[in-house]
Amino acid sequence: MDFLLALWLPIVLSAVIVLVASSIMHMALKYHHSDYKPLPDEDRALGALRSAGVHRGLYIFPFATHQTMKSPEMQDKYRQGPVGMLTVFPSGPPAIPKFMAMWFVYCLIIGFFVAYLAWHTIAPGSNYLVVFRVVGTAAFLGYGLGSISNGIWKGQPWSMVTKEVIDGLIYGMLTAGTFGWLWPK
Repeated sequence: MDFLLALWLPIVLSAVIVLVASSIMHMALKYHHSDYKPLPDEDRALGALRSAGVHRGLYIFPFATHQTMKSPEMQDKYRQGPVGMLTVFPSGPPAIPKFMAMWFVYCLIIGFFVAYLAWHTIAPGSNYLVVFRVVGTAAFLGYGLGSISNGIWKGQPWSMVTKEVIDGLIYGMLTAGTFGWLWPK
């Protein structure tokens, strides 16, 4: 765990920088505002979900098992649509402070593993660009590429996936810059 003693500052500072940058990107810049749409006839749709007893969870519709997926009835449901996934949060206002804290912990976890990898692949005293290249690649893997599976398996629009990958690239570069700047001499 020598790497933690040597790299605790870039781990924490890069997490803070990514937290601030992501807040600016999602709140001040408007390019993510088109990612979400309201439900048509929202009041009626929410009433139907409430009366159906929908609670926190991830739902897929129409729901099929391996045994029922190819049945004529299920194929008809798929053709009629809609087909999708629905994520339901606990009732109540969004818990933004909780989400921000969880995001910060996630950033710390990425910083921890990036530091571990960098410590075992980059020599102390290496120049900024060497550190930037390795750390930036590793951080981009953590921040940027995971969202692609949401486009593949969860039907997330590719425009949204692309923005998340670009965000991940920016977070990766910010992490790389922080580690490059604070890399042990």
